[in-house]
Amino acid sequence: MAPPKENVSLLFKLYCLTVMTLVAATYTVALRYTRTTETVLYFSTTAVCIAEVIKLFLSLGILAKETGSGGRLLTSLKENVLGSPKELLKLSVPSLVYAIQNNMAFLALSNLDAAVYQVTYQLKIPCTALCTVLMLNRALSKLQWFSVFMLCGGVTLVQWKPAQATKVQMEQNPLVGFGAIAIAVLCSGFAGVYFEKVLKSSDTSLWVRNIQMYLSGIVVTLVGVYMSDGAQVMEKGFFYGYTHYVWFVILLSSVGGLYTSVVVKYTDNIMKGFSAAAAIVLSTVASVVLFGLQITITFSLGALLVCISIYLYGLPRENTTKLQPVEPKASKANLIHV
Repeated sequence: MAPPKENVSLLFKLYCLTVMTLVAATYTVALRYTRTTETVLYFSTTAVCIAEVIKLFLSLGILAKETGSGGRLLTSLKENVLGSPKELLKLSVPSLVYAIQNNMAFLALSNLDAAVYQVTYQLKIPCTALCTVLMLNRALSKLQWFSVFMLCGGVTLVQWKPAQATKVQMEQNPLVGFGAIAIAVLCSGFAGVYFEKVLKSSDTSLWVRNIQMYLSGIVVTLVGVYMSDGAQVMEKGFFYGYTHYVWFVILLSSVGGLYTSVVVKYTDNIMKGFSAAAAIVLSTVASVVLFGLQITITFSLGALLVCISIYLYGLPRENTTKLQPVEPKASKANLIHV
């Protein structure tokens, strides 16, 4: 068990930063590789479904360790899963939205280079910020609003003349890719804030909430497999086109989400910003080497603006939550920052 956030050593923080960066960059590049170099293309909907199953089993394992015994684990599951159909229904909302987001990531990386995707996907920051303002009644500082507009400007430059990958032979449609990212970032912003609101509405364990969400997610993604690729899956098989690289992408998708949710407890916004910026740099280098990405001036300038805006957005600031009239005791809500 990691130490409390305030006592975390610099070495542990650097470890968190390194792992977060490598997972984000490797997942993007590996997914792009499987969608553009494999001769037999797998069904992305089945990959999203399997990732949900793996997340469920990982969450069960962590909850078992948290509860300390099989008996307490079963009691917790009976009480919070089998005995709480309303909670399952509540968590089906982010399950559906996350399923759409994950499928859009596959579509986007089938049509955009990994580096372009990594930069553009940072639009999730303003989307999340807008959702926190609307759904959690928080406010952003002037510097944060400035960084949001800077980020949007950087993404616009990156998309103005998208960098081309000379080693990718398959047909691609950048407009489809950007449209998929637009849907993905909207889903990411809404689902993340919705899930945060559910978490803070009760003292239920994070891992219990994850289990509730992943159970709904499995059902939702199975429906997605049937609706999108049902006939072909029945004909060719659920695991058609799967290779070691595809399984690696699924594992990264599963572990990455869970790991990030834990690591965030022991890091701060500046470190998360550095991680996102470093992931952009690594994805760009990997894209040049693997896919023959041709770096343009607009891409370089846009990526730089995005990295700077991420850093500015995460800088420490004074409390900017909408304040109520002064009272003897500060409201607990005023201690929460975006």
